[in-house]
Amino acid sequence: MELLEKSFSEDRCILDLEASSLDEALGKICHELARRGTIDTEQRDPILALLLQREHTAATAIGQAVAVPHAYSEILTEPLVVFARLRHPINAGALDGVGVSYIFLLVGPDQAARRHIDTLAAIARFMSDSEARYELRHAKNAVELTEAFQHFQTRIAPATPVPEVDVHKGLRWTGRFAGGLIDDFRHRLPYYFSDFRDGVHGKSIASIMFLFFACLAPTVTFGGIMGVATGGQIGAVETILAASIGGVLYALFSGQPLIIIGTTGPLLVFITTLYTLCVQLEIPFLPTYACVSLWAGGLTILLAVTDASALMRFFTRFTDEIFAALISVIYIYEALSSLARESQDINDLANPSHALLTLLLALGTLYLAMNLQAFRRSRFLLPWMRELLGDFGPTIALVAMSAVAFWLSNVELAKLDIPNEFAPSLHGGRSWFVNPMDAPQWVWFASVIPGLLGAVLIFLDQNITARLVNSPDHQLQKGPAYHWDLGVIGVLTGAFSLVGLPWIVAATVRSLNHIRSLADVEEVVTRSGERRDRVIHVRETRLTGLLIHLGIGGSLIALALLKMVPMAVLYGVFLFMGLVSMKGNQFLERLTLLPMESSLYPQAHYMRRVPKRVVHLYTMLQLACLAVLWVIKSSAIAIVFPLFITLLVPIRILANRYFKKEHLAALDAAETPNESSSILPG
Repeated sequence: MELLEKSFSEDRCILDLEASSLDEALGKICHELARRGTIDTEQRDPILALLLQREHTAATAIGQAVAVPHAYSEILTEPLVVFARLRHPINAGALDGVGVSYIFLLVGPDQAARRHIDTLAAIARFMSDSEARYELRHAKNAVELTEAFQHFQTRIAPATPVPEVDVHKGLRWTGRFAGGLIDDFRHRLPYYFSDFRDGVHGKSIASIMFLFFACLAPTVTFGGIMGVATGGQIGAVETILAASIGGVLYALFSGQPLIIIGTTGPLLVFITTLYTLCVQLEIPFLPTYACVSLWAGGLTILLAVTDASALMRFFTRFTDEIFAALISVIYIYEALSSLARESQDINDLANPSHALLTLLLALGTLYLAMNLQAFRRSRFLLPWMRELLGDFGPTIALVAMSAVAFWLSNVELAKLDIPNEFAPSLHGGRSWFVNPMDAPQWVWFASVIPGLLGAVLIFLDQNITARLVNSPDHQLQKGPAYHWDLGVIGVLTGAFSLVGLPWIVAATVRSLNHIRSLADVEEVVTRSGERRDRVIHVRETRLTGLLIHLGIGGSLIALALLKMVPMAVLYGVFLFMGLVSMKGNQFLERLTLLPMESSLYPQAHYMRRVPKRVVHLYTMLQLACLAVLWVIKSSAIAIVFPLFITLLVPIRILANRYFKKEHLAALDAAETPNESSSILPG
């Protein structure tokens, strides 16, 4: 470790070295060492000759973007380790096919070879740490390189025995009134200003531009659907206003600002079902909605101050995967069903171009967004260009397809349905203030029942999404704030009820896309040869959420401009978000095994630990739960949908009676085991 640490000192490290081959890189390294006086000038050429001879005998690229060229000669009296980071990766013949970005040069006298074996082991251990690789890639000088190594040593050599990973971090019951809420506030407060500072980065710009449209599209779409289902009493204007005001306040005052809030599919089902009940009972909707919302908001706050979020400890990956799959499927279903409605004109021989262009724009948006996001792993262009295209891929796709639609303006297309002016959606107008006292007196008290169901739905929707965001797979460093965030949502729910705005909670798909848009990832190759992205660092910031929702509010001013965006393009964005949010969902990955030839199954960790029959049974159990949730969501009893989500917990507990403990430990692990065979920088 000592020699490795010395390689990051001022006289032994070279950053952003320009070279097109490893031979050229070695020549420049030796020249620079002689110039600095690290080695004598007369030693330079013999050392270089030995290094090149060794390199031509067998490649020293060991994989993981690392090369370890080495040579030994008695012209040196002390062992020497030098670190060089290349500006651009070079092909050096590594077995994993990954270009070399980092060079650790080992030279010294013959007797130094044994000592260098220990150094090689230290290099392998150091470069296998994802956080160390991230800091190494972004270090600007020798001081930051040394700090990266010291951070690594701190992580691997704690002063006390390594504690068991706390998979329920932030979900402990304190036994004090508002104890969890106060603890969350104290924990997150020191990070408040860094939450803004960490957002000053190019990735934040790409995230804001992509998520603005990615959040505006479902906001307007859900608002339009809600407007139709509630007779215009809560429509697109109210939904945009709720997303904007609530999103800004949440970005400023929440504990976990990476969560994006908004109206979700389950909330849409609940509110529209409540409207149907009001029509059947012949009572005014908005005052009744205000009563229900006040109860729901108050009960949500009560759940926050009593540490009820600690109950989420009983929710495992089993529940999270089903809920995340449900939300992803809702996005994809809504996009496809909307496209199907648009494509009904395909049988109209007088106007077949409308349906055809709608389909092409949606699929074109999806294709461009998916391929541009994956372009960072391409071999074309320069690294910063690939990174730029990867970050801005969804935004580029949206703008490009909108431009195509504008170019083909002779074909009439459905545009983003936004009202012409800022006013309540209800035809004939209404006051912005909703007086809950206008509801019949019996409704004031009877509304506690739907209010309780609404509070349960808010509790589950918020906390399950928060669990997915705070997953160990995302490598977040600043910690969660379940109790505090639930309290913030409760306050917003109660306040919004008085102006007839829809409820907003953590939106699963939007939040996961927010995480990925701010993440630095690397491509890992599993033992089965499958390549997948792994998050190594996320920029935890309030700035993106703040500006995204300010932009959504500003859209009420630029209504004419937004009306130029075709709905077909937004359907493509919906498909993209739904498909991308499915990545990493093991339940959906296991579903693909059902029609697959068993001999070709990927060697995932659960496939090596659990019999195939048991894996399929467990997957079918989750699939059955998902199907029941979908049926309930679409039925006349949709208002009790939250209770069926809660029932996933006892179902998982009952699974202990039919599945072996060690099998469930592999299938329901809180974190995906780190078992990649090699790592590709990206």
